[in-house]
Amino acid sequence: MPNLILKSPYIQCGKNGKSISGYMKYIATRERVELLPDDSPPTQRQTELIQKLVQDFPDSKKLAEYEDYLAQPTKYLASAFIHTALECNWSDAAQSDVYMKYIATRPHVEKMGSHGLFGDEDVVSLSKATNELDSYTGRVWTHILSLKRADAERLGFDNAHAWRDLLRLHRNDIAAAMKIPPDHFRWYAAFHDEGDHPHVHLMAWSSDPKEGYLNQDGICSIRSKLTNDIFQQEMYSLYEEKSTARDELVQEARETMQALIRTMRNGVCELPEAETLMLRLTSELKTVKGKKTFAYLPKEVKQTVNEIVDQMARLRPVREYYERWQELQGQVESYYTDREPVRKKLSEQKEFRAIKNAVIQQALHLNQLTFEDSDMESMELNEEPMEDVTRMAWELWQIVRDDSIPFEERLKAAAEVTQLAQEGDAWAQYTLGWLYQSGNVLMPDDIKAAQYYEAAAQQGISAAQLAASKLYLSSDAEVRDTERGIYWLNQAAENGNTYAAYRLAKEYLTGKNIPQDTKRAEWWFTQSAQSGNEFAQYALGKAYLFGKDLPRDQDRAVYWLEQASGQGNTYAESLLERVHDPEQASAFFGVCRLLHHMSRIFADNSLPKSNPGGVKIDHKRLQKLRQKRLAMGHKPDDHPDYGMTMN
Repeated sequence: MPNLILKSPYIQCGKNGKSISGYMKYIATRERVELLPDDSPPTQRQTELIQKLVQDFPDSKKLAEYEDYLAQPTKYLASAFIHTALECNWSDAAQSDVYMKYIATRPHVEKMGSHGLFGDEDVVSLSKATNELDSYTGRVWTHILSLKRADAERLGFDNAHAWRDLLRLHRNDIAAAMKIPPDHFRWYAAFHDEGDHPHVHLMAWSSDPKEGYLNQDGICSIRSKLTNDIFQQEMYSLYEEKSTARDELVQEARETMQALIRTMRNGVCELPEAETLMLRLTSELKTVKGKKTFAYLPKEVKQTVNEIVDQMARLRPVREYYERWQELQGQVESYYTDREPVRKKLSEQKEFRAIKNAVIQQALHLNQLTFEDSDMESMELNEEPMEDVTRMAWELWQIVRDDSIPFEERLKAAAEVTQLAQEGDAWAQYTLGWLYQSGNVLMPDDIKAAQYYEAAAQQGISAAQLAASKLYLSSDAEVRDTERGIYWLNQAAENGNTYAAYRLAKEYLTGKNIPQDTKRAEWWFTQSAQSGNEFAQYALGKAYLFGKDLPRDQDRAVYWLEQASGQGNTYAESLLERVHDPEQASAFFGVCRLLHHMSRIFADNSLPKSNPGGVKIDHKRLQKLRQKRLAMGHKPDDHPDYGMTMN
């Protein structure tokens, strides 16, 4: 793979009388080394010197010349490695008689001129530059930029002029990476056209000896800026090829990772260690003053949060998901970098740091009554109508909701639904409202959805009354109307809709959209529970057990939890196992809620971006675009990423 190699050692000047002017003279005036091809084995002297080099300077093993030498140990490649290794470690090599003797007596020298130094100025004075360094007391970085011979010749970087123009163009980028103000940035460079790896020596420092700092991120930034220019044309086609391969890889992983996310979203979490840590964190947070977010927590509390995250990573779906994510991330990154991916604990992974604040939020609200009813939405939609429905309207309802039916047929059915709705068919009006809200076939339009839901609701369709209430109580500013939402929710509940009764009970209990009234909440929960709604049975049992929102009544709690458990409610089953220890039960639910929250975080970060660094799109806008694509006949899983990760 075409590659720009960048090494960035530095020399601390003024320490023990050390000056770097000798290095500048060396790179500016050294004669062009013409290494003659020689496939014979390396001499004993070369072999011994190479052994000493890799022992004294272990990083030399990372040089491309060393890889070439190991693959084919010859005199020619041995010489190339020795030269580069010595230049990369000039500061220390200059103190060794063995190394300096080799530098002074290297063979096959061809004179190229007085000096080859270049910089910001058109004419560089070598004596002026070396005099500046003789009195300098700060750090001087001695970058070495290297290309393979074939790449340098093909791309036109086999001469000093091309490198000079490139470095002048990016001198401010290099200064920024080194944390040096542009007007303080000093640099000189020289091009050495030799062997299989023609290279540039770039010396850089600040006019202020106290300035200058370069870490691995800065080195990567310099390499990236220069690589983008050097390989600009090739990178366009290479990016297209790699993006195609990357997208194929992502598509293969999508189904597996989404299945794991669904498991987390719907799963019950049995993890006693995490429950114990959650109780400990709740206690620790009570002593914390100020903002209770991860960044502001004391060190020991942060440690507890990290322990909880890593405990959660032991759960099978989380473990398998995270392993798959790391594997996929490493494969995708391999298309763009040669660095080996580093495997990290989940608590150390920056992409998932939102989990830490999710942990804190769960610990802060450990005793808060929650409703584990995410499955109820699909049950509401699949509920048989309580009212008389025309045969045609019912058949059309089945067709438009069936994604396995060709889009053209569903579109035709939607047209028939529209006709029936305009003729006053109540169930067709409800169906048309759903089509506009879901965007499954028609273009999404919540205003039209509300109009058709209202029309059906006024004809007594309880499903439409419930749908209208949910839409009016949603966060969509276009249609939100709390008063009408509660009105239609009450109508649906009065008409015997068990899901509406449950939702109305939640409204009275939470006080979110109407004044809190625990008596009314208890009454509506009971009405729904007696009608067989497992979510109401579970919520009622949980509220009686915890005794915070309703009076504590263990007998009633056990009764209703057993009713819910009998319908397969796994949360009710788990709660029955902890019915004699409410505190442990609250910790259990805190960990379960954390798992569900993690599933959302994983979904938002599950796959690498299709256009790294591309345009970002607001989440709601992204959802609208996806709905429009569905309305145009696209399948749910064939949407582009729009610069965001998969939901």
